[in-house]
Amino acid sequence: MSSNDRMIWAYLVHLSYNMWADRPAPEWSLEHVSAKPYLRFDQTLWRDIRQAMVEAGLNMVVLDLGDSVAYRSHPEIAVEGAWSVDQLRAELAQLRAIGLEPVPKLNFSTSHDAWLGPYSRCVSTELYYQVCRELIDEVVELFDGPRFFHLGMDEETARHQRHYAYAVIRQHGLWWHDLQLLVDHVEAADVRPWVWSDYVWEHPDAFFANMPHSVVQSNWYYGAAFGPDVERCSAYLDLEAHGYDQIPTGSSWTTPENLSRTVAFCREHVAPPRLLGFLQTVWKPTLESCRDEHMRAIGLAAQAIAECQ
Repeated sequence: MSSNDRMIWAYLVHLSYNMWADRPAPEWSLEHVSAKPYLRFDQTLWRDIRQAMVEAGLNMVVLDLGDSVAYRSHPEIAVEGAWSVDQLRAELAQLRAIGLEPVPKLNFSTSHDAWLGPYSRCVSTELYYQVCRELIDEVVELFDGPRFFHLGMDEETARHQRHYAYAVIRQHGLWWHDLQLLVDHVEAADVRPWVWSDYVWEHPDAFFANMPHSVVQSNWYYGAAFGPDVERCSAYLDLEAHGYDQIPTGSSWTTPENLSRTVAFCREHVAPPRLLGFLQTVWKPTLESCRDEHMRAIGLAAQAIAECQ
């Protein structure tokens, strides 16, 4: 069986954790949350995460790159301590050698694009589009033409930016225009785009009228209750009814058993040809202080995999 035919069992790892605005309100300045001008990534933990993933039976790692790489196209966005492109290439080779398929992620949601530095304040301009295209091109080349490219695009709402000193939100046709531009550019490189699906929660009619079926969908729901009437969980059923390929996403964030229940629910309700696999998330930086959370999340993924045997 080829890697393209296997059920995907993926884990999201943050090389960059600069997702949130650089100056949130003081009451929201939680540990690790605000963007920092330096890399937050511990190599020892990363090596242990890689090994734990292999032992757990996971076969894909989604790397959230952000500003953690000194891109040749835009070195100006790199944080202090960012990896060189050669270091990234070496790490990708090691991942493939141990059986983990690396997939890049750059989140272009305006709620999570602090990593873009000055360009996060140029959204929807010609300069912004040029930078986005150049970064996508370079990352595709660095990953040697990956199977997928995760574009993020989640939580772009006023509520999610209510604590930001500087907020920008694309709405209606502009949001769709920019998403389509990103999708088209990824597809032009013969790579399949992948996004978070939460836009469908509040805008189902617009979503199903405009979201290309070529885009892989990751609805995310982290609760304990599952069913057709459970808010956010029901999006799995809606995406299936409209024929989208899915990689449902669980998390140990609040509910340890969430991923196992996500797997059971989606295997029952999503047709096998459209159920590409599952993604486990922990939403913690790759720092020693978060080691226990990472290892628990991977252990819970191993449990979910075992329950499918």
